[in-house]
Amino acid sequence: MTIDSVRGAPDAPELAEPELVQLLTPEGERVEHPDYPLDLSAEDVRGLYRDLVIVRRIDLEAVALTRQGELGLWASLLGQEAAQIGSGRALGEHDMVFPTYREHAVAWCRDVDPLRLLGLFRGVSHGGWDPAEHKFHLYTIVIGSQTLHATGYAMGVQRDGVLGTPSASATIAYFGDGATSQGDVNESFVFASVFNAPVVFFCQNNQWAISEPLERQSKIPLFKRAQGYGFPGLRVDGNDVFACLAVTRRALENARTGQGPTLIEAYTYRMGAHTTTDDPTRYRLKAEEEAWKLKDPIERVKAYLVRGDLADAAFFEEVEAEAKQVAKELRAGCLAMPDPQPLSIFENVYAERHPLMTEEQEQFAAYLASFEEEESS
Repeated sequence: MTIDSVRGAPDAPELAEPELVQLLTPEGERVEHPDYPLDLSAEDVRGLYRDLVIVRRIDLEAVALTRQGELGLWASLLGQEAAQIGSGRALGEHDMVFPTYREHAVAWCRDVDPLRLLGLFRGVSHGGWDPAEHKFHLYTIVIGSQTLHATGYAMGVQRDGVLGTPSASATIAYFGDGATSQGDVNESFVFASVFNAPVVFFCQNNQWAISEPLERQSKIPLFKRAQGYGFPGLRVDGNDVFACLAVTRRALENARTGQGPTLIEAYTYRMGAHTTTDDPTRYRLKAEEEAWKLKDPIERVKAYLVRGDLADAAFFEEVEAEAKQVAKELRAGCLAMPDPQPLSIFENVYAERHPLMTEEQEQFAAYLASFEEEESS
């Protein structure tokens, strides 16, 4: 099954993209794949739809809060909901996630309170959640470094001797197409391959590394890079939540049973800006965005539910109402967040204090005190 490229200038010839795993077409038709069977109940599908709608509403609310000056920055996941929900719902209880800064939907799947995410981008926390509790590591801003962290963690799991047992766990690292050009990502591929580490590399290929298009990152499809390192790679329709679920579930199970790493390229599209400081109209065509709107991950699940008479109007209204309430509570919680004390920036930086940090803290305290002296004089 293939997907036509929507990239390039208007007069450029369309190029056939490599085969990709797809279980739900953009029109909402269910198709089968011999290597990735997926048995979902109507309740399962309704649950995935609910996830998709709510995380999109959270994302839109966060963008609005940023535009209104309540957040310093936000990295939108608009258009990438299926890749994240599908892979996120494939995770097992003991699996460990190493995200970038855009995996808000995966955080939702790991029961991280969305308000914790907003606290990070509002600048009132240094991370906001316990990675061990949620099996979801802190957001990583440095491009690609989390793949090394994930590989190292996976090698530790491997040395625990639990692979192939009921308590086995796998590790999954999320990154974008632009990160594949980073040395850290390629180094992690080397280590994961030669040590057969139980790690899944999940690349959300959203076509743009900020303003740089995919063709500036690679002359071959990204998933084919895995072959050069000696482990499997495949491309999945990143706007198909069913396919992302099935493919990731299989890759994680392979990792847990000692079969080593897998590279998954989720072929999707970043419908919004790279972050709220970016203006995508300066570097990409409107026609490209319009073409990808026809592949919307939420609409295809809705079409499937309607086509199969698996949900009625009351269900869709209920989900919309719930999403609206989540957004309302999120906004109220964000606005109610207290500003941190300025000197708290020095807390929890190191396990033990040292003279240089103490000196810097005293200097900063004196600087802050100087303003109080000016006001009192």
